[in-house]
Amino acid sequence: MNALAKLTTVETKLLLREPGSLVSVLIPLFFLVVFGASADGTDTILLPMGTAIAVALIGLYLLPTTLAGYRERGVLKRLATTPVKPGNLLAVQLLLQLVLLAASTALQLTVADRLLGLALPSRFGVAALVLALGTAAMFAIGLLIAALAPNGRAANGIGVLLYFPLAYLAGLIQPVHQMPASLARLGEYTPLGAFRAALEQAWAGQIPDPLPLILLAVYTLVISAIAARCFRWE
Repeated sequence: MNALAKLTTVETKLLLREPGSLVSVLIPLFFLVVFGASADGTDTILLPMGTAIAVALIGLYLLPTTLAGYRERGVLKRLATTPVKPGNLLAVQLLLQLVLLAASTALQLTVADRLLGLALPSRFGVAALVLALGTAAMFAIGLLIAALAPNGRAANGIGVLLYFPLAYLAGLIQPVHQMPASLARLGEYTPLGAFRAALEQAWAGQIPDPLPLILLAVYTLVISAIAARCFRWE
């Protein structure tokens, strides 16, 4: 337990020094402030979009880049010879990324409520459930990237290449109603698109449609299984 506590402390310091951590927090906040300044208190779209952007950045970029970089430098291999097994490092990293996401979400909620006057979710429990499902799906994709990428630089590139088409299809770059109907329909079946749609419904006080929630659960289970099968410690 002492070794695990030290590992958590070290990983926390490294995460705070990682520029990607700051980017993952500031980009969604910048998006929220820029577009929220001209929105009114009835807007139920901007905060879900900002939250989805934060989840995607952490899941597709920060998480896989960190884990693939550790494998590239032999960190995971060396941990296998110590009381702190590589699996513990994976668990600590997942926990810290979740804490970072919670901090980003809390910051967005505070700014939206205190400075911009945007609508907060009327059903926090439903919104939290959707957020958990969406986070699980995006983190599963991040773990698959980490499993397949040969090094941290490759994981970074793959994450960026995946982020932009997924974000576009999800309606995070261009509003869904301005997209071609075929692309908007396709986006509903992507993990990020299903997440954004369900989160917007929860934010508006509605019970999300079952299909996006089922899609998120299926994506999480299938991709996590593939990532676990493909993951290499060295």
